[in-house]
Amino acid sequence: MNKQLLSSRHIANKLDIFPIGLGAMPLSILNRPLEKEALHVIETFLNAGGNFIDTANVYGLDDSDRGHNERLIQKALNQFGYSDKVLVATKGGATRPQGGWGLGEGHPTQLRQLCEKSLLDLGIDAHSLYYLHGPDPRVPFADSLGELINLKKAGKIKNIGIANVELDQVKQALELTEIAAVQNRCNPFCKGDFENGLIAFCKQNNIAYVPYCPLGGWGDHAKLSENILFTDLTKKYQVSSYVICLAWLLSKDTHIIPIPGMDKKEQIKTNFSAVSVFLNPDDIKKIDAFSNLYSPIHKEQ
Repeated sequence: MNKQLLSSRHIANKLDIFPIGLGAMPLSILNRPLEKEALHVIETFLNAGGNFIDTANVYGLDDSDRGHNERLIQKALNQFGYSDKVLVATKGGATRPQGGWGLGEGHPTQLRQLCEKSLLDLGIDAHSLYYLHGPDPRVPFADSLGELINLKKAGKIKNIGIANVELDQVKQALELTEIAAVQNRCNPFCKGDFENGLIAFCKQNNIAYVPYCPLGGWGDHAKLSENILFTDLTKKYQVSSYVICLAWLLSKDTHIIPIPGMDKKEQIKTNFSAVSVFLNPDDIKKIDAFSNLYSPIHKEQ
């Protein structure tokens, strides 16, 4: 993989994206930074050339704190003069009961309300990219997706995405509408979408694949620093284990756009350096051989 191929990526075949996006969730959930610090993180990301921010209406402390992350992003983009230069992707359909996570708001009426509330919180007229946060186990997938199609026809969504989905659901969605992006969990400990053909299918159908938790996620990232292979690779390439993770994902294909969660400005420069790290094929194969620890998708419990 050469540097030219890593210079930019695309969503919906027309939106040029820096290869690494900002997973903005840590700026709003438990142990979040002060607003001034959070705004500085976003400013640092933007000034470094980042132009893809991932959020969701439920990125807050719990269900009573909905919209916190979206409003924070709107404030940053307006304050720093980037409101027309950045692709913000948001999501609807998830819940935060008592600060936990669930997928239970996929009914068409709920999705319409969530979509419109996110438009207000982001201060925009139409979403550049709006995901179904995940299939609601109590609502037919086609019904949820159908409402997003209606919202697109109404001009409130420009591009539709789906998250926490299996390959059959991606295929089903494509029978109904164009899908711009799929967002699932993916990292060296979670490679299911490489193995089940979902990532390859996205490539074949011009769908961007957006890995969340690309550094391990939710505490499992610490296992990287404890792993002998990663220790050897960090010494060999003189970078952190997080950079190795991102470089590995970027090396796999040009439709993959990882969105590491970042809540400190120092993380921006470190993570962006992965664009210039090129792992040799043998090292990529070693990472490919890691055992999987969990599923690529979050399901309602």
